[in-house]
Amino acid sequence: MTYSEIREKFVDFFKAKGHRLVPSASLIPMHDASVLLTVAGMQQFKPYFTGEPSPYGDRAISIQKCFRTSDIDEVGDDSHLTFFEMFGNFAFNGSVSKDEAIQWAWEFLTSPNHMGIQASRLSATYYDGSRVGTRADMTAQEILATLIGLTDISAQGEDNFWGPTGGEGPCGPTVEFYIDGVEVWNIVFNEYYCSVEKELTPLSSGLGIDTGMGLERLLTAVTEEAGNMYETDAFLPIIEAIHKHVPEVGAEINRSMKIIADHLRGSVFLLSDHVRPSNKEQGYILRRLLRRAILHLDKLRVLPAFDELLEVIITKYGDFYPELLTEKDMILQLANLEKDKFLKTMVEGKKELDKLLASHGNKSSGEDAFNLFATYGLPLDFIKEETSVNEDEFNKKFQQHQDISRAGVKSKFGGHGLSSGATVSSADRQKITRFHTAAHLLHAALIKFLGNEIKQAGSDLSVERLRFDFTFPRALSPEEKTLVEDWVNKQIESNLPVKHETIKLTDALASGAVAFFKEKYPDEVEMYTILSPDNSEVVSKEICGGPHVTKTGEIGKFKIVKEQSSSAGVRRIKATID
Repeated sequence: MTYSEIREKFVDFFKAKGHRLVPSASLIPMHDASVLLTVAGMQQFKPYFTGEPSPYGDRAISIQKCFRTSDIDEVGDDSHLTFFEMFGNFAFNGSVSKDEAIQWAWEFLTSPNHMGIQASRLSATYYDGSRVGTRADMTAQEILATLIGLTDISAQGEDNFWGPTGGEGPCGPTVEFYIDGVEVWNIVFNEYYCSVEKELTPLSSGLGIDTGMGLERLLTAVTEEAGNMYETDAFLPIIEAIHKHVPEVGAEINRSMKIIADHLRGSVFLLSDHVRPSNKEQGYILRRLLRRAILHLDKLRVLPAFDELLEVIITKYGDFYPELLTEKDMILQLANLEKDKFLKTMVEGKKELDKLLASHGNKSSGEDAFNLFATYGLPLDFIKEETSVNEDEFNKKFQQHQDISRAGVKSKFGGHGLSSGATVSSADRQKITRFHTAAHLLHAALIKFLGNEIKQAGSDLSVERLRFDFTFPRALSPEEKTLVEDWVNKQIESNLPVKHETIKLTDALASGAVAFFKEKYPDEVEMYTILSPDNSEVVSKEICGGPHVTKTGEIGKFKIVKEQSSSAGVRRIKATID
């Protein structure tokens, strides 16, 4: 059974049960500031388990892009990944019973029309009630006992009680299905709300169903000839593309190929969601993946195949994730920029590492390792292959570095130039406010004339000018700049009302509001909408916490003074208003 066939069977199965397919959320979480990247399919549905109306109805499914960083060091064996895909079926407000959720999972796994897995390969666990304030899930046990052919059923403790994600939220007991002893499907029954103080209270909205099943693990289980995930067609095109350039075999070569396949796959998806290589947060994870992959490509002497491998991944996954195809040029450009930058520093870094080894032997302090990382970009993984490192000390230095970086960012004016710590005159405040609404019109114009792939990549406002960064692979033509400028001025001349609403984030996104992809939003947000004169068309609709004029005519005449490159794949417009 192929990767695509399993996807299709999962979607068709649950659509027949009344579920609506919802596109994967971004790898940058919108609802959960407690994690850097999306780690589970339920994250985008979290508000609907606590009573908020779901724009998708009470039953939904997704195939969610997920990323977990805890296993980076283990990638290279047969079972660990960073990026993976998660099947999930979800139900809110008691619309699906515990019995239905378990029976459907069993039917999908064992029916010859679906996965066709022999019952003898399956085992299941349920919750034993060991957590204070809970009870054993005997209902689940009784349902499992009715499944024909399932004989291995056991009660487990905390491993079978899931959640919450973040500091508080829905949670509850789980049933877990295993294939040949490997956990494949986790079915969570959200019966409780866990407070910040870790107190459990029954969910007032009724039972919520939240499931997660790793696509790669399931594919391995149903692919008879596959001994591990890398031998399924989720990875084989990538592995085979590497093998073309590395005909040799061996344990170390196989390990390097798995690292390359996993890390480049993860990098492609992070880049498509507009993560940029950097030394902090999501950007640091991306940089670490790319540089570790580059080191192993260099080790196998296949660096010239870098673009070829990226294109194999984009082609393989582009049918289901079309953003990979629309962002292909940007992905290749940014990945190559990071590769070239790293290769230049790697030579000097290796020289410094050799000096360190000559003076310290095979043992290095965390501070020395961090200095190599910060100055030359040598990944910790690479340094550890040459010398032992005090990782606690390294992590402490890295955390200090991040704290300093964050403090530097916070010391500047925010995106709207009116942070509470800044002293701004009323005249300057009014000018910046005009610029802020002009930035929204500029953003809308760029999307209108250049396409939906335009994403805001940053902005900075002062009393003199507007600076707006956006993702785009090339310079704008003079004609395009004129189109954008004229359209913005037309909206200003129409003196359109700027409508302000305080609205739930989920409702704002469902209404089509544009959100800044790097921002972590609260559950309730400010939304600004500008409609055409006859109210028949949305001119601009954005989630934004900044100040705005009440009518566009207050902005004044808008003029683009410069359009230039900001960084690879990112353009910058500077504009003034009169």
